[in-house]
Amino acid sequence: METTDHATEADPLKRGQDGAEAGMAPSATELKKKGCGKGSGFANLTHWRTAIFFLSLFLCLTIVFAFSFIIPCPVRPQYLTAWNRTFPQAATYDFLAFEDASKDKVMDILFVRKDREGNRNVTCAGKDVDSPCLFVTAVSGTDGETLWELPLAPEFHWAQCGLDVETDRGWHCLVSHSDQLTAIDKHTGTVRWQQPHPPGLSSTLPVLSIPDLDGDGVRDVALVAPGAMKTQLLILSGQTGTQVGSEVLLDSAETDRHLLHSTVKGSHYVLFQRDTGLYGLALWRIAAKAKAGIETGLKKDQRWESNASNTTGLVPVYESRSMRHVLMMGKKDDPSDLLLVTAEEVVLLDGSSLQPLWRMNTSAVLREPSFGHFNKDGILDIVIEEDIGNDTKRLAILDGASGGVLWEVKLMASANSPRPASVNTINSFSVFMFWGMMPPSETNTSIPLNEDRRSYMLHPQYSKVLLESHHHIMDHIIAFKATLLERGRHACYILLTGPQGGGAEGTVALSKRKLKQDVPNSRVLRIGTGSSSESNDEIKEVFNRLRFSDE
Repeated sequence: METTDHATEADPLKRGQDGAEAGMAPSATELKKKGCGKGSGFANLTHWRTAIFFLSLFLCLTIVFAFSFIIPCPVRPQYLTAWNRTFPQAATYDFLAFEDASKDKVMDILFVRKDREGNRNVTCAGKDVDSPCLFVTAVSGTDGETLWELPLAPEFHWAQCGLDVETDRGWHCLVSHSDQLTAIDKHTGTVRWQQPHPPGLSSTLPVLSIPDLDGDGVRDVALVAPGAMKTQLLILSGQTGTQVGSEVLLDSAETDRHLLHSTVKGSHYVLFQRDTGLYGLALWRIAAKAKAGIETGLKKDQRWESNASNTTGLVPVYESRSMRHVLMMGKKDDPSDLLLVTAEEVVLLDGSSLQPLWRMNTSAVLREPSFGHFNKDGILDIVIEEDIGNDTKRLAILDGASGGVLWEVKLMASANSPRPASVNTINSFSVFMFWGMMPPSETNTSIPLNEDRRSYMLHPQYSKVLLESHHHIMDHIIAFKATLLERGRHACYILLTGPQGGGAEGTVALSKRKLKQDVPNSRVLRIGTGSSSESNDEIKEVFNRLRFSDE
């Protein structure tokens, strides 16, 4: 038989009923044993959780309120798709630079003109220079308004911008004019320093921006002055413009052009173009001769130095008696390759071994080549213009990896055609823009050839189609550049027109036009065989859907 305790364990409800019937209430000790005290602690914990929840909610709402109403959201600058600035009775020069002068993350345009007075109540007399004088002018890329103007003494020789990335301490543009060198702050247009040209030094060639040698935190500059028997090299402080050390003389034949080259090892060489070819001289050698000790921070490339002359230190880079152009053409992992253009060939030179990677025979290249991505291999391709006679030019895009011809077209060599340009897209290829005139037999048109200028846009994925735009520009084109004015967007081209001949007076015009703005009024031209099957409207829509990139 089950005991009484055993029966209550088996039927607890019955036990409760029996207790209730017996009028028995649980004691405090029993309640404590049953956990009622624990239930009270849980209730207090619930209150704390509720308080923390509402406190977190209050903080989140405060942050949202602050960002929504108190802290203003960044406003993207609203830009005009096209603008035009005209300067009557002025002169201009082949110089265009793109810098963010207004700090609004939109690139602005810097150019130089010769005029009697500026546009912001700035006069030549106010700066104690003769009239007409030079005006270094910064124009807003958004609407074409003048940001600042700086009057300088004429005459103009050359200008360079983007020479120092230290925006707080350094200078941004260097102008050679009259007998002076003037360093300018791109944000304000103020003079950082001004120094006279060293005696006997030619003022017709630009300077080289070199690493900081005097330890003031600002990149220095090197002046190269070619002569009939000797070449002079001087180093100037980027902070003050004063000469660092003494001048360096290079006993050799006259040099035509020069540029600064950096090898894959990080060693810097000044490259000289001469009548016998291309030669390099290590920057550490120049610095050591100018002032002992300042070359200690410069790297040496043993591969280049193994070929250096024991007497002059010159490194023979490439032998040619018809050197035309030397350009940097490196890859992301190796920026040291060199593109050489001679009278007979185009050569890509390995920047480390100085051995040709490829050659392409050519003749009569009209101007300096430009670059872009025709295919998607990540290597820059080369655009050249070649004179083939009978007022006709051959425009060809060469594969940067092999030198083979990827695309070509023949154009009428219209006078005053600017250099080709390209703008990169997010699809790893570029859109190319070039100037000229399609032969009448190709276009089947009766429009007179001298009516206006024409430009063409090429989409690499639709290589059998060109978009032709007519430009009613009667003045001489001084400079032309296509670029992005903002990071990843705002693709446009800039035209600077004026009287033919540097310094000639007349009407000077600076204009900006959005690249896609020409698409609706352009004419679709089918070239070659196997043209695209898309309609003209579909082709234009392809150009309208392009998204650009600065990578």
